[in-house]
Amino acid sequence: MLGAMVSVRRAVIDVGTNSVKLLVADVAGAAVRPVHEESRQTRLGRGFYETHRLQPEPIARTAEAVWEFTEIAGDHGAESLRVIATSAAREAVNPKDLTDCIFRACGLKTEIITGAREADWAFQGVATNAELAKHPLLILDVGGGSTEFILGHGTKKSFAHSFPLGTVRLMEKFPVSDPPTRGEFTNCRDWVKKLFETEVRPLLEPALQHEKKNGAIQLVGTGGTTSILARIENGLDRFDREKIERTVLTLDGVRAHRKNLWRRPLTERKEIPGLPKLRADVILTGVLIYELLMEDFDFPELRISTRGLRFAAVMNE
Repeated sequence: MLGAMVSVRRAVIDVGTNSVKLLVADVAGAAVRPVHEESRQTRLGRGFYETHRLQPEPIARTAEAVWEFTEIAGDHGAESLRVIATSAAREAVNPKDLTDCIFRACGLKTEIITGAREADWAFQGVATNAELAKHPLLILDVGGGSTEFILGHGTKKSFAHSFPLGTVRLMEKFPVSDPPTRGEFTNCRDWVKKLFETEVRPLLEPALQHEKKNGAIQLVGTGGTTSILARIENGLDRFDREKIERTVLTLDGVRAHRKNLWRRPLTERKEIPGLPKLRADVILTGVLIYELLMEDFDFPELRISTRGLRFAAVMNE
């Protein structure tokens, strides 16, 4: 039971730049209780950023994953199911190739959501954690193709913006050797720092100063990168929401993880406890984004939320 309200079992399939994710949950108002969660890495954004054209093979893999998740959602008794797509789909010159392929695979229409909607839903989802909702928050939702910066307190959002910064986008822009070289790291780092300085800071800094009137702002990361960092920190071989959300990473801790990950070849990264083998490449750019954000904006700690876009999507059906 979710309080006194009648719960409804709903499902959402989230088509991202790096992976397709399923959430089946019992929903009662703003209360969301996950029943089943699963992810398939399909790399929809592979080979995308030079032409902004989605490629046939990643489209086919993505549609197959959506079809599989449709079946799984039905097996778990979902009364409703929606398919949403984010950064790569909304930037593509050929989004209909993707949406048509998904429709042929499972008969479902795909909603391509805006960056603003993605930021709104990330905030709503994180705010379902009552403890986090007590504090002013800067939420970072780092995806494969974009990063949403959301600032707010409780249920009131004061700033939200989506920037063209993501793990797959960076990996495509700055391919690395195995193991990565110092020069490759420096090039990627310098590009991210410049984006923070020229695009993010002019918009975010005034909002941060205003929000500080409500108290110290906590930095919260949501999405795959931070969940994986928490799993590495705790040596978790499987997803454990409670342990992940209890984890607090310091700047020194994030920096140590970044140094360890960037100095290892791919085969060694794949053996790190808590790091899924298929994420052993994109974790490099993900951890770098968080390290630089914490450095440049003076955040000593990083809280982690496993709730975000999908939690809000099932709430708002």
